[in-house]
Amino acid sequence: MRIVLANEGPRIEADAIGQRPLGGVETAVALLARAFSARGHELHLHFEGEAAPLPDHADLVIATRVPRLFAELPKGRRVLWLHNPARYLRKPRHAWPLLRARPALVTLGPHHAGTLPGWLPGRRVQIPLAVAPPFDEPVAERSPPAPVAVFTSNPTRGLDELAALWPRIGVGALHAYSGAATYGGHARLAERAAPILGRAAANGARILSPVPRAELRERLLEARCMLYLGDEGETFCLALAEAQAAGLPCVVMNRGAVAERIQDGVTGIVARGPDAFIEAARRVLTDDAAWLAMHRAALARGPGPGWGDIAARFEALA
Repeated sequence: MRIVLANEGPRIEADAIGQRPLGGVETAVALLARAFSARGHELHLHFEGEAAPLPDHADLVIATRVPRLFAELPKGRRVLWLHNPARYLRKPRHAWPLLRARPALVTLGPHHAGTLPGWLPGRRVQIPLAVAPPFDEPVAERSPPAPVAVFTSNPTRGLDELAALWPRIGVGALHAYSGAATYGGHARLAERAAPILGRAAANGARILSPVPRAELRERLLEARCMLYLGDEGETFCLALAEAQAAGLPCVVMNRGAVAERIQDGVTGIVARGPDAFIEAARRVLTDDAAWLAMHRAALARGPGPGWGDIAARFEALA
């Protein structure tokens, strides 16, 4: 099968995933590309600003996030792979190229699908993300560790609120692996993140730089739980998927898609408000029996489908 995969962001090779922190979209594009190649397809990658030659026709033409990319791509069965809440597709600069291309619309899960404007034409398909190596590797059961909670998401996605609650949780330590480095040191994000990180530190959080995934996995294997209130901008949340794959119980709130990553009461807790979140965090940090049950359940659940499985679901759209 001849496949074209296009992304508006910079070219990221799959080998970079283990070498430096990367955001979720960049990671997903690199790993889907590698999965297509491993499955024997003729793959052509197109990144905005590059002039790499493309064939005149492909069996599958996948654009990531923005429909305008289709104007630069060959003929073929078109697919728009969405990662952000899809309400932005209402804007004329996105709606017009989308209406011209009429691609299949791929979202990451039920919450994400619910953000699609109802009037958009095209087949609608839900295809989840898969975790990146080494989070797809088996994890051994471990004893309850010290009460260290972690936060591994974008600092603008709820770290302020979590840090404000932290003194009320009052147990153990909070380690936040969070900052602009995950997004290439983006200057605007760094500017927005700086005061958030400062306030979090003032509330007792230990602020740590984002680390490559291999090192992050080792840190998660030493932690007790992940705490994340969630964000309406979350359409999948690889950070939680990685934590669960590492056997880490997670405490979240029902915001965005984050509750979809947790089996409530089994692999973690979906709290229904700030007070319930505080109570759940204390329980996971202090109750060894509850922690061990959630840890074992997360390990039994496993990391979910691999990138080969995700590639096969895309192939079925051709």
